[in-house]
Amino acid sequence: MKIDIIISADDIKKEKILHKSVIVVDMLRATSVIITAINNGCREVIPVLTIEEALEIYHKNKEKYVMGGERKALKIEGFHCSNSPLEYSRQIVENKTLVITTSNGTRAIKGSVMAKNILMGALINADEVANRSISLNNDVVIVNAGTCGQLSIDDFICSGYIINCIIKKIKVDLTDIAKTALYIYEQNPDIITFIKKASHYKRIKKLKLYDDLEYCCRKDIIKIVPEYIDGIIKCT
Repeated sequence: MKIDIIISADDIKKEKILHKSVIVVDMLRATSVIITAINNGCREVIPVLTIEEALEIYHKNKEKYVMGGERKALKIEGFHCSNSPLEYSRQIVENKTLVITTSNGTRAIKGSVMAKNILMGALINADEVANRSISLNNDVVIVNAGTCGQLSIDDFICSGYIINCIIKKIKVDLTDIAKTALYIYEQNPDIITFIKKASHYKRIKKLKLYDDLEYCCRKDIIKIVPEYIDGIIKCT
């Protein structure tokens, strides 16, 4: 198995992901939301790029759908939930379909459609997504959502931890950027402390999203791996 990393949704190129298994990582917070929602009984998740798309789907059947997401880390007006995984309780999402749009995460998912498989990854399910990627027996590209087209420290160190989980089980061939992510994780196992160095953390601090940060930095607390297939994310 070869493992590579793409540092942001803006850097996805067809030739880098074609025929490969992609793990999309937006740990703060879109993939953490998706994994949590499905773990709490959400039937499926539909990621879309625009607010207008989300509203169009919702208005087809308001009883079926829950709308979630953010713009500039803030809840979208008229939506049920923001981009906080803590809002997606079983009471809110059980037996519902979540329609989600975010600034970076849903772009990373939709941008990866040429891949053979598209798995949702975060710290909260890292070991399980490592197991799933190994079972697929394919080369892997970890697609970081990033922030506004730039590398995001949180996604990058999360990628390092996923690689750490994989290399404990099988031998792999890492690209230089994958080796760098692994090294950064190995030197900074206290992920919350390291993330405080990120520019993204300033936004977290300003919005007082400390509970989200603590939750999203918990390792391996969920044992499912949602997969994007034909426009829908669910556990296969």
